[in-house]
Amino acid sequence: MPRSGFHMRLPSLEGCAKTGGPDRRSFLSLGAGAAVSAGAFANLAKAGRSTKVRGSGKRVILFWLDGGPSHMDLYDLKPDAAAEYRGIWKPIRTTVPGMDISELFPRQASVAHHFSLIRSMNHGTGDHFAGGHRILTGKDLGVSGANTAPKFPSLGSIVARECGPRAPGMPAYVGLPNASSIGLVPGYFGGHFLGKSLDPFMPGGDPNQAGYSVRNLDLAQGLTMPQLEDRQTLRHRFETITRALEENPLKRTMDGFDGQALEFLQRRAALEAFQIEREESRLRDRYGRNSWGQSALLARRLVEAGSTFVTLTYGGWDHHWDLKKGMENYLPMVDAAVGTLIEDLHTRGMLNETLVLVMGEFSRTPKMNDGGNGGAPGSMGTPGRDHWGNAMSILIAGGGTKPGIVVGQTDNLGQAPKTRPLNPRELHATIYKVLGINPELTLIDPTGRPTSALEQAQPIVELS
Repeated sequence: MPRSGFHMRLPSLEGCAKTGGPDRRSFLSLGAGAAVSAGAFANLAKAGRSTKVRGSGKRVILFWLDGGPSHMDLYDLKPDAAAEYRGIWKPIRTTVPGMDISELFPRQASVAHHFSLIRSMNHGTGDHFAGGHRILTGKDLGVSGANTAPKFPSLGSIVARECGPRAPGMPAYVGLPNASSIGLVPGYFGGHFLGKSLDPFMPGGDPNQAGYSVRNLDLAQGLTMPQLEDRQTLRHRFETITRALEENPLKRTMDGFDGQALEFLQRRAALEAFQIEREESRLRDRYGRNSWGQSALLARRLVEAGSTFVTLTYGGWDHHWDLKKGMENYLPMVDAAVGTLIEDLHTRGMLNETLVLVMGEFSRTPKMNDGGNGGAPGSMGTPGRDHWGNAMSILIAGGGTKPGIVVGQTDNLGQAPKTRPLNPRELHATIYKVLGINPELTLIDPTGRPTSALEQAQPIVELS
């Protein structure tokens, strides 16, 4: 199959070690016993050629708060500012002196010594699409609400390309329950010119529902695992489907898959990673009996089984009005999911090998509006906050990063960085360093030109 994106690697400084992949085999001719879509195993086909970073197999879990969460109401409260700036909630102390966070975050406050906060991230745009593209790809490239198409591969796709899965047969890159950026699926989480094979695997569904199972992974009705392993049986069973798809573009895509797709189905450990009902009821309660909480628990199961980059989409943060109602609904769920995940990873001895990030595409205006959205004050509900890209907060934990510190400060109204202004490229460079990816990584764009993935950005030294 012709590759939609080509990749040029410079000599690695630390490097995700590459190993030789299996011989190319046709997925359909093997007769997979599951209804696997092209997107489902695409990242296995090309990103599955390496198994670990030299030295340690580190992973990433990204909580993506789609729509833009307010730094003033989560991690950078300004209790001494005027009422219209400081917001509704009070800060509470954490286990780290001077690192106060929202009173709606008690669980995170109890584990603050395991994470750090960046309070001076900024990219200067209040456009959802421009902000999402800058945060998730590290690039501007003219993306905006008037030009929403992705123009560069996502961070997750590049990580999947460079590192592959940490265990054979696992998807390197997963989006739970899907990967959505500003309503685009996978949007700025996708592989773009590297090809759809580096889009995230998106299982869909709701892991909080009883009997949760992953679409496209269940065995076809009446097919047992021994039958799955019998290639002759599979060929016979699916020869009709193969013929029907012979001239279909999907067939041409699927023909390029590695035999790792079948290997994934054969590996019980990989299938079991999605079986969240195996977890103890008490732990599931701590994560939160909702889609967000159970997705966080499922992310832990996936990185534990061998996935490398897992993103969780928590949507609904565009609070132009009714900020109070929205935050009081969402923040306790985020607190339970994030706080419990950090605690769970630490207890299992996984935190040092797993980088955890909490962020959105931008923040919200430090000054609250009147709740009218252009109409009479309060006509749309309680006051809210509008778009703001001049100051953002990001939580970062694990992966060998330094915990218990605050990087950068905003001014007394939270409008802009007062110290240590940082941009998304520096965040990406930090993630690359954690994963051992060559910071001079060069990709070949659709025009055939080499382009830097990082544009000479430096990692955030305070987190080293």
